[in-house]
Amino acid sequence: MMKDILNDASERMDKTLENLRQELSKIRTGKATTALLDSVKVEYYGTMTPLTQMANVSVLDPHTLSIQPWDKSSLNSIEKAIMSADLGLNPSNDGNIIRVPIPPLNEERRREMVKLVKRFAEDARIALRNIRRDANDHLKKAEKEDHASEDARIKAEKDVQEMTDMHVERIDEMIKHKEAEIMEV
Repeated sequence: MMKDILNDASERMDKTLENLRQELSKIRTGKATTALLDSVKVEYYGTMTPLTQMANVSVLDPHTLSIQPWDKSSLNSIEKAIMSADLGLNPSNDGNIIRVPIPPLNEERRREMVKLVKRFAEDARIALRNIRRDANDHLKKAEKEDHASEDARIKAEKDVQEMTDMHVERIDEMIKHKEAEIMEV
């Protein structure tokens, strides 16, 4: 029973880290990455379709993305969708592919991005603490209901704390890496 609680907490903590990783990948660092366009949806035959499902998105060079739609008639819709996605990007359409230059970030924008990264990190830490509290509550309940020993519960709580500390360390590493990436000129 206690092992199940620990496994569940570990899975949920891993999901929190993965969610943070996805959020960080969307933050622009001044370098081209296909993840920047993951959230873009294009109106295609009356349906909002993710850009990645209707075009090949690739990195041409460190400051340019290339979008090659499978259906050439969707070029204008893709271009409009990127402009209206509020990413600060200005795509150019040459009739075959769309090139998206990634403008360099100014100092003020870099600092805003770092603040955003720190906010995401704090949200992830809060989520980890909530998972830890939840797991500890389940452990106490399991001790009462299953008549498990107090020593087993205390050891399991210690394991939960170690798991939480390890995940917080990984968050800190991710944030440190992302901040360095953002501040790099």
